[in-house]
Amino acid sequence: MTTTEPARTREQRKQDVLDRLAKDDDLWVATASPDGEPCLVPLSFVWDRDTLLMCTRRTNRTARNLTPAGEARVSLGHTRDVVLIEGAAEPVEGTELAAESADAFTAKLGWDPRDRKPWVYLRVTPRTVKAWREENELAERDLMRDGDWLV
Repeated sequence: MTTTEPARTREQRKQDVLDRLAKDDDLWVATASPDGEPCLVPLSFVWDRDTLLMCTRRTNRTARNLTPAGEARVSLGHTRDVVLIEGAAEPVEGTELAAESADAFTAKLGWDPRDRKPWVYLRVTPRTVKAWREENELAERDLMRDGDWLV
């Protein structure tokens, strides 16, 4: 692997992660069924109250894999600027979602699934966050562990 830029500090990587969470619209969500069958899909999201808030049809495998609760791995970026988040996920009905959260989702993404019965929100609470660009950042890629920021 070719290193073209100096390694960022962990503090800078955390800030870069927070910037991406605020500005990016889409991410990849990986889940597994109870029998271990993997599922990887892109979903739109909003960073809301230190959690990721997404929405999908309740009949989609991603929603079924996380009902009533489950684990998700989420990735932003490309292979030379990775943000990898793992955490607990839970479905939230549109009628049960706090108005400010639903409003934030609608404002950022331009659609409001709150009253659409086939849809359910998914909230992922990060337990770990890792970020790196090149090999020179792998040694200190852990930015969050057990839900606590390390920087």
